Amino acid sequence: MAIEVINPANNQLIKRYTPHTQEVVVDCLQRAAVCQKQWRALGFEQRAVLMRRAAEVLKQRQEELARLIAREMGKPVKAARGEIEKCAWVCEYYAQHAAAFLQDEDVETDAEHSFISYQPLGVILAVMPWNFPFWQVFRFAAPALMAGNVGVLKHASNVAGCALAIEAVFQQAGLPEGAFSSLLIESERVGAVIEDPRVRAVTLTGSEAAGRAVAATAGACLKKTVLELGGSDAYIVLADANIEAAAESCVTSRLINTGQSCIAAKRFIVVEAVHDRFVEHCLRRLSMAKMGDPLQEDTDLGPMARSDLRDDLHEQVQASIAAGAECRLGGVIPEQPGAWYPATLLTNVQAGMPAYKEELFGPVAVVIRARDMDEALRIANDSKYGLGGAIFSADTARAERLAAEQLEAGAVAINDFVKSDPRMPFGGIKNSGYGRELSIFGIREFVNIKSVVR
Repeated sequence: MAIEVINPANNQLIKRYTPHTQEVVVDCLQRAAVCQKQWRALGFEQRAVLMRRAAEVLKQRQEELARLIAREMGKPVKAARGEIEKCAWVCEYYAQHAAAFLQDEDVETDAEHSFISYQPLGVILAVMPWNFPFWQVFRFAAPALMAGNVGVLKHASNVAGCALAIEAVFQQAGLPEGAFSSLLIESERVGAVIEDPRVRAVTLTGSEAAGRAVAATAGACLKKTVLELGGSDAYIVLADANIEAAAESCVTSRLINTGQSCIAAKRFIVVEAVHDRFVEHCLRRLSMAKMGDPLQEDTDLGPMARSDLRDDLHEQVQASIAAGAECRLGGVIPEQPGAWYPATLLTNVQAGMPAYKEELFGPVAVVIRARDMDEALRIANDSKYGLGGAIFSADTARAERLAAEQLEAGAVAINDFVKSDPRMPFGGIKNSGYGRELSIFGIREFVNIKSVVR
């Protein structure tokens, strides 16, 4: 069956791809395995030269690649340009720091000489999602390649053009054939690729269900995995917060990528004393978001990536309303072709509702009322997810303590929204996955941490 890429703004076919045959898959894996031995032998300095070239290619092709993202998954083009810039940044970051992150470390023991060495694992399979079709890939690829591994990408089918464009970026930068390859295959064929002995580890960003499936297959083969899964990020607003600024940050985070971000603010947990004021500010700010053609510069909300995803989101919204949530804005599917969904605000959200316990992957803001700070923390942690979160308070020292010691998440922002940054580790706990990407921790996920003594 062909892989079809559909423009979510109008449901029109962009391109139809023939999936790679098994022979092509096997050849790709073999080329990757052969290339990896040559690639690791280049050393950090030569790999860094090529990684910096990749950053330059991204910058030179920024407009073209941003428009490709906008067409294939609906991201507003102004945001897509920022995504490409960030990919260039992560390439430059690891080109600069990889050698220091993975240099040998002497350890004092009873032996004459003891040290820790970091060596690449080999071929790393990346199973990546459509929501940040370039950034999700590059935040894996830059550290993995700089460590001396090679990458094989199985991208989401609805961004097949992006998958091939990423491969072309690395080719244009001068990386050897096999250093980075994209496989156009159906999801049900991923298991066989994981099982191939040439693949040494797997990284996945995606849904909880996909993470469980990949982890089960990789675990049966005793292969390491890093999983970045869903999130239902809690943004706690305390009584002493700057309410207008908090609402601005919360809404900005909620609407990034038309709400289709793992680390977007999902649940606004607001203490009783400032609840109503916060809701009014949110209403005003959400009402200002312009939904329209993702290729236009003034668009804030593009379409969602697929109509089925939009329909699933609407079902969650309607089920929450039926259970007692109040829809203060949006909540109605526009009568036009495409996967459109408006900025939506739900209040009076209670335990048991889909909006309380599930991830809403789209432009739907959820406000949950809390009596006080202690109840706000309890509600925030009353989730199977633990990816990101935020605390808004004038008492920043207290907020930092709460963030570090009590809020169950992989990343917490104080008086701001969570952002991924090459300099800081990224990942979650609980059903949001395990392992870390970015910073020194990300590059050390796919290496053999080897003890050497004499």
